[in-house]
Amino acid sequence: MIDPSKSNLPTHNPRLAMILMICATAFIAATTLLAKALGTDTLGSPLHPVQITHARFLFAVLSLGSAALILRPQFADVDLKLHVKRTTCGAAGVTLMFAAAAYIPLADATAISFLNPVFAMVFAIFLLGEKIGPIRWCAAGIAMIGALILLRPVSGAIAPGALLALGAALILGLEIIFIKRLSGKEAPFQILLVNNAIGLVIATLAVVFIWEPPTIQQWFALAGVGVLMAAAQTCFLNSMARADASFVVPFSYGTLLFAALYDALIFGVIPTSVSLLGAGIIIAGAALLAWRQALSTKV
Repeated sequence: MIDPSKSNLPTHNPRLAMILMICATAFIAATTLLAKALGTDTLGSPLHPVQITHARFLFAVLSLGSAALILRPQFADVDLKLHVKRTTCGAAGVTLMFAAAAYIPLADATAISFLNPVFAMVFAIFLLGEKIGPIRWCAAGIAMIGALILLRPVSGAIAPGALLALGAALILGLEIIFIKRLSGKEAPFQILLVNNAIGLVIATLAVVFIWEPPTIQQWFALAGVGVLMAAAQTCFLNSMARADASFVVPFSYGTLLFAALYDALIFGVIPTSVSLLGAGIIIAGAALLAWRQALSTKV
């Protein structure tokens, strides 16, 4: 007999999971590309990262809200306090990431953002009481070496954009802890919709102090940031639901490839050997951490 409560859950489909994750990475990189265009003078007077974040939540809510009207999902009890904590971290992390994209190559900002699972591992020790073994600490150390390479401290001054990306990774690592807590209580679509709704409220309160009228081109780009982010989140969650994390997670690093490709095609920025080395080391560390995590969940 099939459990009716589980009849509408996604079926195991690794190939579709792979395709969805690749789509998610392309969408995520595209949002960062648009944020870079909006944060520079490419489409007009540069917009503040907070204004870009506000649009990211505004148009994501419109997209997800429209989907909710069509799908009419059933919502369970909402842990509002936990959602607020998660969303505050997410909004702050995304804003820092958008700011970083305006100062450094997209590939560098994206690579540094891959440190968020490393920071999440450290936060899990104190907030979730998890015990970390030598392999995970080794993976974290490898990733941090890659980050130091991208920060380029030997050049005499660390790029402000790199520090912004590092701050984004730190805060997004904390967000992962709250996501873990929410994922065991609420359905993915409910988490997405509530998260973006709360994010819109927070961003609206902040944006009133720095709002500037966007140009027509900027309005389209702002809408693109929100819609693409909603699409990325949807693809990511559906991908994770259709295959094991150990199979899916490596494809998430495609974000770096798309970021580098977009940056080269649109802004003519070609990754340097230092960027490639640092990004490769960070991905190696993050991949080792994901692999060890996948093994521990099967025990």
